[in-house]
Amino acid sequence: MTILRKLLLLGSFVMLCSNCQTQTGGLNVSGGSVPPLASAGTTPSSETRSGTESAGTQAAPLSGAVIDGQNQKPIQAATVFHSGLAVRTGPDGKFELKESDPTKPVMIKASGYRQTSISLPEGRKLKVALKPFDAKGLYLTHFGVSSKLLRNRVLGLIDETELNAVVIDVKGDRGLLSSRYEIPLAAEIGALKLPTIKDARAFVSDLHQRNIYAIARIVVFKDNILASAKPEWAIIDTRTQKPWVDREELAWVDPFRKEVWDYNIAIAKEAAKAGFDEIQFDYMRFPTDGKLSVAKYSQPNNMENRVKTINAFLQTTAKELLPYNVYFSGDIFGYTPWNYNDTDIGQKIEDVAQHLDYLCLMVYPSGYHLGIPRYRNPVQHSREVVYYTLEKAAKRLDGQSKKLRPWLQNFKDYAFDRRPYTGTEIKLQIQACEQARSSGYLLWDPSNKFKHTADAMKALRPAADQVPSQVAAKPQVAQ
Repeated sequence: MTILRKLLLLGSFVMLCSNCQTQTGGLNVSGGSVPPLASAGTTPSSETRSGTESAGTQAAPLSGAVIDGQNQKPIQAATVFHSGLAVRTGPDGKFELKESDPTKPVMIKASGYRQTSISLPEGRKLKVALKPFDAKGLYLTHFGVSSKLLRNRVLGLIDETELNAVVIDVKGDRGLLSSRYEIPLAAEIGALKLPTIKDARAFVSDLHQRNIYAIARIVVFKDNILASAKPEWAIIDTRTQKPWVDREELAWVDPFRKEVWDYNIAIAKEAAKAGFDEIQFDYMRFPTDGKLSVAKYSQPNNMENRVKTINAFLQTTAKELLPYNVYFSGDIFGYTPWNYNDTDIGQKIEDVAQHLDYLCLMVYPSGYHLGIPRYRNPVQHSREVVYYTLEKAAKRLDGQSKKLRPWLQNFKDYAFDRRPYTGTEIKLQIQACEQARSSGYLLWDPSNKFKHTADAMKALRPAADQVPSQVAAKPQVAQ
């Protein structure tokens, strides 16, 4: 794995790169076949149901309210799932389902809170208090998790600081699965040949015993193993008629292919069954580096098709994960809030936010090669870059700052002056998240060494009860 995974190699501040062509057999997503969750007070169509219903047990309605367990205020847009039906709460935190089944639990989740699952009460009226929660996590790679030294370093940092979460590769950058999940296709193509976690369920259970929130990272469309084994599902190089590869010489699968969706959703379900609290998709986009002009897809490559495809994929995944009551997050380019096109990768922030519980913006200052307005050298202004990007994102999401949980830079600068990211730079980024009221943060270090992380956490402690100092005067940002 290289740091290039997270580089925001954008060709300009507003417009970027391109790719694509046509091949038979691809998925046509123009119809938008998956319905969204219903709003409060309505009953979703039968298409939102999952599983087999028990005859004669759904007659009585189910209603209630979801509130913040700390301040008792209503929670809007919480997801309530029961007996194959899903609905979101209204501004007053209330919801209603016209059918219920006393043999099945009611599952509730909301961005910025811990999810819960409860039995159906006799009166079929609920008042559910959710516990506020902000994940503050570190990352372990496919091989990092198998290293006792690296694993213990990460877990030790979590034990000794306010950090409370860990992101684990379930499917990493090279397509390998970290455990022997029950997925026939994965076994067929060799994705299970190098497991690094013997028993995923036991591993996650151990994390939970340590009060650690467990996030399963799944790299989606960058998948050298699947593309090599199933070239008919791959992006094709028109020069060689073989799978197209990026600058790392790794092949990508075609985002338009439904078979690729099914494979990654199957992996997500297995991770949910293993007990992970959250499923996080990475590379859920079209590629940005490599010779894009020779990349051939199964659908024409244009913004409309890209956006529809990514949206439909995320919507389908979110629906399939509802019965598992896990959070669903996705890694998003840091420039996405500043761009009003799809950044040529299929990601529009307002669109993806409809289907994700958390948007994990990659706000690494080193990745902003053009900076942001008034801050053209981002590594000299780590706090401002992170804060104003999160502020911009929250505005475009109508103030939903709790849907934002950014990735922060915990590695040496590679684009400007090569400075190490010491405790000071890490601290400034975290303070920006606190001021922007994001739902925590994640620290990215592909080496898993997390140098200077302890220094940053120590530096934050004395100011824990103080109001964070203000960032520089707000720049005028072009709309």
